[in-house]
Amino acid sequence: MKRGYTHVPEECGAISQILSRIGDKWTVLVVSMLGDGPMRFNEIRREIGGISQRMLTLTLRGLERDGLVTRTVFPTVPPRVDYELTKLGRTLLRPINDIAMWARANRAEIADARTVYDKTAAQSPKPATTTQTPSA
Repeated sequence: MKRGYTHVPEECGAISQILSRIGDKWTVLVVSMLGDGPMRFNEIRREIGGISQRMLTLTLRGLERDGLVTRTVFPTVPPRVDYELTKLGRTLLRPINDIAMWARANRAEIADARTVYDKTAAQSPKPATTTQTPSA
């Protein structure tokens, strides 16, 4: 399989950082949710479930920093804050949705492969360990 890019060592760090951001499970969920339109912080948190307030805050800040999400504060009492995908963030929806569809379509096969692997790993002989006895 031919790579679609030329390997440039200086780019590896930058690409790694981007992949870390967009490959994070919370990022995938947040971007997917915001694909339907702007949402408030607590709406996102309720919909995701299992994400802490701190982790959602860090995820949204990271997405905002990377230009994938905008944060709009409305001057109301109490202040209302909406999060929305930017134009760049919207370009991420298709690959994320494609990966999600792939995962759904292949989850049974992956579960079967894991079961086979786990059984094989459990039956494999363990490497011998040596213990040293203290000298007298």
